[in-house]
Amino acid sequence: MKRNLNIFLLSVFVAFASCSFTTKTFDDPNKDRLLMQLITYLLEQGHFQPKDFNDALSKDVYKRFLNRVDPFKHYFYKSDLQKFKEFELELDNQIQNYEVQFFDLVHDRLVQRIQESKAIYTDVLEAPFNYDIDETFQSDPEKLEFVNSKKEMVDRWRKQLKLGTLSNYHDLISEQSAKAEDADFIPKTKGELEAEARASTLKNLKETDVYFDDLRRDDWLAIYINSIAESFDPHTYYFAPQDKDRFDASMSGKYEGIGARLQKKMDEISITELISGGSAWRQNKLQVGDVILKVRQEDENEAVSVVGMRLDDAVKLIKGPKGSKVILTLKRVDGSIEDLMIPRDEIELEETYAKSSIVKKDNRQFGVINLPKFYISFEDVNSRNATTDVKREIQRLKNQGMDGLVLDLRNNGGGSLKTVVDIGGLFIQQGPIVQVRSTGSDREVLRDRDQSVEWEGPLVILVNEFSASASEILAAAMQDYKRAIIIGSQQTYGKGTVQNIIDLNRMVHNNTNGDIGAFKFTTQKYYRINGGSTQLEGVKSDVVVPNRYTYLDMGEKDQDNPLPWDEIQAASYTLWDSSIDYELMIERSRDRMQKSPQMKLIDENAKWIKKVQSKDLYSLSYKDYSSELEQNETESKRFDVLSDYESNLSFESLPCELPIMEKDSVFKKNRERWHETLKKDVYMEEALNVLSDLTMNSLGNGLSALKD
Repeated sequence: MKRNLNIFLLSVFVAFASCSFTTKTFDDPNKDRLLMQLITYLLEQGHFQPKDFNDALSKDVYKRFLNRVDPFKHYFYKSDLQKFKEFELELDNQIQNYEVQFFDLVHDRLVQRIQESKAIYTDVLEAPFNYDIDETFQSDPEKLEFVNSKKEMVDRWRKQLKLGTLSNYHDLISEQSAKAEDADFIPKTKGELEAEARASTLKNLKETDVYFDDLRRDDWLAIYINSIAESFDPHTYYFAPQDKDRFDASMSGKYEGIGARLQKKMDEISITELISGGSAWRQNKLQVGDVILKVRQEDENEAVSVVGMRLDDAVKLIKGPKGSKVILTLKRVDGSIEDLMIPRDEIELEETYAKSSIVKKDNRQFGVINLPKFYISFEDVNSRNATTDVKREIQRLKNQGMDGLVLDLRNNGGGSLKTVVDIGGLFIQQGPIVQVRSTGSDREVLRDRDQSVEWEGPLVILVNEFSASASEILAAAMQDYKRAIIIGSQQTYGKGTVQNIIDLNRMVHNNTNGDIGAFKFTTQKYYRINGGSTQLEGVKSDVVVPNRYTYLDMGEKDQDNPLPWDEIQAASYTLWDSSIDYELMIERSRDRMQKSPQMKLIDENAKWIKKVQSKDLYSLSYKDYSSELEQNETESKRFDVLSDYESNLSFESLPCELPIMEKDSVFKKNRERWHETLKKDVYMEEALNVLSDLTMNSLGNGLSALKD
């Protein structure tokens, strides 16, 4: 769903209560009112494009909130909506008065309806479904109305549950058919398989209920607040305390704890992964599958049971400052109970950080740097960041005799604006990288002032639809300077706005409400050095290559209320001084792509995916469902060859990583998996083809040959 695309990280400035406009005093003892007061103040005084709190905004917030809490219309009745409707044009007044009567009404009714739904789906799943009936299920909520009666609600649930069970039922029949030739295999009846399919559906629903049961009123209030925030633009967002912690960890690439990922199923919290390099991984006593029963701090006598506890609350107990220790009471996979003391440490999420590889092609050495995000720690300026890591990787690649560089920004959702300016400076002598404008202020040109160039050789940048924000700034700057050739999707994500994060706690005097979270809101727009915005339009690739997402709605332009595109005055900049004929290189690459059978098949696959994704009406007849599924599987088989593709390239780790790989099996496995992925990556292969052309052209001995 479009609203879920806000998982892509944004270019962020961090600021606290020192912002010039935060001069008001906030001290309301009521937490709800305090939060509403803070949010409305920041929206009115700080947002790049503030809106009037009027009936239009009220209707927007009303619709957003109901869509977020009941998107598939299987909780509320029309009678509920009639009651809610009384507030449709009143929310602007409630918001300005810091009142939450509408939220309370919806929340209380929602909790009631969720509990009712448990009884509904339990009753529905008690009896077998009739798969001979010719009926359909509509999956597009926009085409559904709220129901009038419990009978209609039961029928809506029945159809949805029937579709899920139908899928399970078909899988079980297929599995049984595959085992039919086994002499020892005892087949089950269709009735037994159908009962098993329903049991699986029920189990999945109960696991989902664990999530709903864990939600407190504060969690639902955060959803309401974000319905207000997102009515201003898609990237304005309230962070509840636990969400702010996750955001900080994602931006810095590290956190303090034991280095384990947890999952809650039913009432049990279990270990799903040990993070390589973390204290639990180094200790080598905690195991995947272990269930955590109790948690005790090293200076406490009593342990706290986490059975049935919210996952977020359990995580808070387990996490802690570097150097401290925590004691976990574990139920091991073999059923034994054991206490385990684990030291806490600073955990680095290696998948967040830049990594590099070397590859040989046409008797030359090329480097590849993958940058997942533009990370930085806002609390420790001396800690690891994307700029220093990319610079280090470039130096390492140069030591290996690198002739050209591919910078992979695919799926990079952004990060620190300062970091992207600094990284841009690694590839040019000096000059502007991006322009930034605030409401009512003149543009500010952010520039690289360091005349040194870390890499002045051939450069190719890979992007896709999920390259957003800071990724777009870097790609746009290198394109405007004619410093790099951009290869990828028709355009990047198209996010051209800058957000500011304020710790709400620092705005409150004598706060007695505990941690109240943080607020991220759009305060600026950024522009290319040529004056154009990347908002909505993104960065157009020099060489467009199809991928599986080509025809899907994925970008900023597909959000329901993005800020508009505009342009400002161009900055003064000088094109990269190069003898390379970039237009010729681009032309040659485009020609290869047009002639590539692999690319043609990828494009056909993308069209087929669009067709499948657009389907919203499903048959609930087993015969029709099976027939359609078989047809889809037959059609999809012609695309299986795409996964079989493999280049003749060989990617290797740099010598500095070899000692690490000998000691760290997880690190080694991750690197090997990455190299194997690169070997099968047709886009990376073309990027290296372009580098080869660029290298020949830059040497001055290949231009005539390339033109022939």
